[in-house]
Amino acid sequence: MFETVYFTSEGVQLEAQLHLPEGDGPFPVVVMAGGWCYVKELVQPRYAEIFAAAGYASLIFDYRGFGGSEGAPRQHLDPHGQVEDYRNAISYVETLDAIDSTRIAVWGISYSGGHSMIVGAIDSRAKVVISIVPVVDGLETMRRAHGTMGFRRLRSAIVESRRKRFATGEHEYMKHSSTTPESELCTWPFPGSPPLFQMLKETEAPNYENRNTVASTEMLMEYSVEPHVRELVDTPTLLVLADNDDFTWSDLETRTYNAIPTPDKALHVVKGTDHHGLYRDPEKTKLAARVCLDWLQKYL
Repeated sequence: MFETVYFTSEGVQLEAQLHLPEGDGPFPVVVMAGGWCYVKELVQPRYAEIFAAAGYASLIFDYRGFGGSEGAPRQHLDPHGQVEDYRNAISYVETLDAIDSTRIAVWGISYSGGHSMIVGAIDSRAKVVISIVPVVDGLETMRRAHGTMGFRRLRSAIVESRRKRFATGEHEYMKHSSTTPESELCTWPFPGSPPLFQMLKETEAPNYENRNTVASTEMLMEYSVEPHVRELVDTPTLLVLADNDDFTWSDLETRTYNAIPTPDKALHVVKGTDHHGLYRDPEKTKLAARVCLDWLQKYL
């Protein structure tokens, strides 16, 4: 069970789930947020339930402009703003009597897997970092995902949308993903994604929307975690990857892992799955969550 709570980030009210273990606190806490267009109900509570059973609290929040949180434009992914939301979530849990403010971990998956490493690098209050199948290099990820001709179309559409936004002040939207990416502009051109996210919308995350601002994709192409991970000198950091991940690309993630200087780091590869297998297959989710729990029990 969880309690719905609220806190502010740069003047915007954010909505979150606070999962507390049974018993008396204060408890160590894992601050969690999701990936591209995710809302707090999508996948993450499955991890929080396993953490709570072992005595760890979790705060899962919706970024500004998503789910139950306020903020405009809606469905706009500004990675700098999302990192700021993480840091304000940390500030919020520090105020709670049920939380041990000296034992805070940050956890992220996919796009937020990159964010969690950035937060761990720049905010000393994060004592442990956990990153699941992270986006680490937005430009290279988009190049590979779209291919040569698709990437040309994407860049052209982004430039044209920027011109329209300058003229009108209004954001344009594109799909998160599409079953026909060769003919319909989207950020992540993987035909298997829409059925998966539609299933997740119907079963656990009704606030999910299959759209994002075009400007979100432009900022994704400017996104890189590698300048930051060099600062993870003494913060225990775990990366959990999928062995068949051609979505956020295991070789890019491994390159980032190798750039992390702390000796207290680990790379765990979930066998026999791809990026979305960690969402689709409950057993793979449980496996990844238990790997995360082992890391928390060792370092938090």
